[in-house]
Amino acid sequence: MMRNLYDWTMNFARHRHAMWALAIVAFIESSVFPIPPDVLIIPMVIAAPHKAWRIAAVATLASVLGGCLGYVIGAGFMETLGQPILEFYGKADKFDALAARFNEIGGWAVLIAGITPFPYKVITIFSGVTNLSFPLFLGISVIARALRFFIVAGLLWKFGAPIRDFIERRLGVILSVSLVVFIAGFYAVRYL
Repeated sequence: MMRNLYDWTMNFARHRHAMWALAIVAFIESSVFPIPPDVLIIPMVIAAPHKAWRIAAVATLASVLGGCLGYVIGAGFMETLGQPILEFYGKADKFDALAARFNEIGGWAVLIAGITPFPYKVITIFSGVTNLSFPLFLGISVIARALRFFIVAGLLWKFGAPIRDFIERRLGVILSVSLVVFIAGFYAVRYL
């Protein structure tokens, strides 16, 4: 089953609409969707290394635009849209304490969430709710998301063939570890 899913993803990565799918996933991941764009970036760069920089640029642009949507959700739609999203991630009851802490670290939180596997969408919404300076939010989001996606694309562009061989030989282990990291990220957001 995992092999079939891997083969399907690799074939999809070569599809003529893969770049649009990446843009959509990167956009909605930054405001509401739980699956990171890396699930498309990695196979797309491995399948077409000559497009690595374009893939990273599309992911960056779409992710930052999605982050702006998250900011708007927080700033203007907290009651109707933001609150249910925060409840989904288990942060609604801790909001006031988190908002006070967030205001102290603002830009750093955006930078860290934009680079790491921490769900960026939580920070985009908090940024809007706490009225973090939008130019600051936007500038740091561009830097953080570009760092994350261009580093991933660059490493895959440089070491793509050995990485692909490694992935194909250890597919079960890699998917299991990825699932554990994914679940740990949700756990961290929900309980930390």
